[in-house]
Amino acid sequence: MRRRTFLSTLPAGALLVGTTAATAAPPPSPTAPRLRQTPPADPYAGIGPGNRNSGVQFVGRSTVWGQHGAAATAHPRATLIGIDTLRRGGSAIDAAIAINAALGFLEPTANGIGGDAFCMMWDPAQRKVVGFNGSGNSPRGLSLETARSKAGADGYLPKYGAVTVNVPGTVDAWWSAHQRYGKLPWKDVLLPVAELCEEGVPIPQLIAWYLQRNMAGFDASAAIIEENDNRRRVYAPGGRTPAVGEVFANPDLGRTYRLIAEGGRDAFYEGPIADHIERYFRRIGGWMTRADLTPHRTEWVEPIRTDYRGIDVYGLGPNTQGLSTNQILNICENFDLKGMGFQSAASIHHQAEAKRLAFEDRAKWFADDRFSRTPVEWLNSKAYAAERAALIRPDRVMDRAFPGDAPTQGDTTYFSVADKDGMMVSWIQSNYRGMGSGLVPDDGERPLGFMFQDRGELFALTDGHPNVYAPGKRPFHTIIPGFACKGGDPWMAFGVMGGGMQPQGQAQIIINMIDYGLDPQEAGDSPRWQHEGSSEPTGQPSEGVGVLYLETGVPAASKAQLAAMGWVLGGPNGGFGGYQNVVRQSNARGPWTYGAATEMRKDGIALAY
Repeated sequence: MRRRTFLSTLPAGALLVGTTAATAAPPPSPTAPRLRQTPPADPYAGIGPGNRNSGVQFVGRSTVWGQHGAAATAHPRATLIGIDTLRRGGSAIDAAIAINAALGFLEPTANGIGGDAFCMMWDPAQRKVVGFNGSGNSPRGLSLETARSKAGADGYLPKYGAVTVNVPGTVDAWWSAHQRYGKLPWKDVLLPVAELCEEGVPIPQLIAWYLQRNMAGFDASAAIIEENDNRRRVYAPGGRTPAVGEVFANPDLGRTYRLIAEGGRDAFYEGPIADHIERYFRRIGGWMTRADLTPHRTEWVEPIRTDYRGIDVYGLGPNTQGLSTNQILNICENFDLKGMGFQSAASIHHQAEAKRLAFEDRAKWFADDRFSRTPVEWLNSKAYAAERAALIRPDRVMDRAFPGDAPTQGDTTYFSVADKDGMMVSWIQSNYRGMGSGLVPDDGERPLGFMFQDRGELFALTDGHPNVYAPGKRPFHTIIPGFACKGGDPWMAFGVMGGGMQPQGQAQIIINMIDYGLDPQEAGDSPRWQHEGSSEPTGQPSEGVGVLYLETGVPAASKAQLAAMGWVLGGPNGGFGGYQNVVRQSNARGPWTYGAATEMRKDGIALAY
């Protein structure tokens, strides 16, 4: 994202270095011939940010600090709702539920109650990091043979339509977390969000852009989407998506939230909403039934831990890719990244190679552990990381990365929130690809105001693959929260949304803060790299060395050296993720405080009080 500055409003050459009003060239004579000039494609090209009096110069804002609570989200109103929930006496979990519900309305391009949710959090009573897996199963009535019959010409499941829809886990995740950690009454958490849906809000720049693109994508693929009218009624009223600054409301979602506020999770999985969902899929030719929804329960799990240079870093295990973050860091720990230099070619090279190695293991092993066991302890071990690190050449890209052989043995939203009692929550929720499957259920008359996820696209269709489709199975999941502790105390609840970018982004945040000493906002505003082209858990093979995408701020010298090493380079592609972070800082004088940072590539804000 390029930021407009005061200089960009001035004529070209108006403020050249060393030029003053007295020494500047005089204006051309009115009778002199005028040269025809072709305007640049981007009138803001080459313009950098303004200068700050303190801190690194590429940062757009400071980390915000508070003592009683903090929240960082992808939309200002969601952050405000989180802070308001905390100030009304709610816990960090109450605030997280309210934020997630709000983002389902405010940022429908990334999440909603038709998707799944995952969380890691610091439980101050137990003094430990706990987590849950809120992902749902595939429909029992959808067989592997039928799923294969829906595959595209490439042999993989399509990106939209009913075959990609699994049981949405988000509402039960809210309920389960609230039962354990909520302070406010359930209704009091959700009803203010229902009112917001009915009232409407002006739509911000990036969400307006993503909404228009998503709806155009659905329209282009309408032939494989069983029903298209409901999404248009909800997200493109009057025949178009809302423009930047126009008020967007979703009273249909508000009505659904009121049902959930009154009836709890049962309203969604066993009550009127479940009945509407079953009738909807029966009508359009899908497979989801009330019998699929009713037994769904959130699974509380023990996070996987690794130590990176004295910092405990946590991730959720398969069917998520949380282990990939640990593996990237474990491999990078074998190298002196600090000595290589911040944003140097050597540092980026070693990090990206670590990603390639970790992602080959991800493609081979990661799946629903109720169907296939992943050798987590071995993949997370320092010994295995040392073996993998030895494969990295310091001056040349690996021709191809391969997964390890185990010893024989049996688009997303992210936000962080913390409260006065020391509870810190790292929460991620998604409909997977953009807005999801393209399918919005209804009650027979009105849409229910949310879209189903298309997470089932991530199943493999190959016999013997750990992630092969099966009825009642959870697909491989990309969405992962992040958490880190320092000296036995919680340090930060953080995350970087965005498909395969998530473990890459999480590792870069940790490395930026630990190896390069950046603060939370500086670590997020730093230029990022993203590698694409690794093998995938769907069975797709790797594509040579892939493409290493680099943001504009990566130094030109580093780009040239990386190209000389054999990397295929790409420019900014919009896929560098969305970051949020809340850190807890122990102070030499006075109590601990919270710092909050937000993503400069998104529309959101971070607040603390």
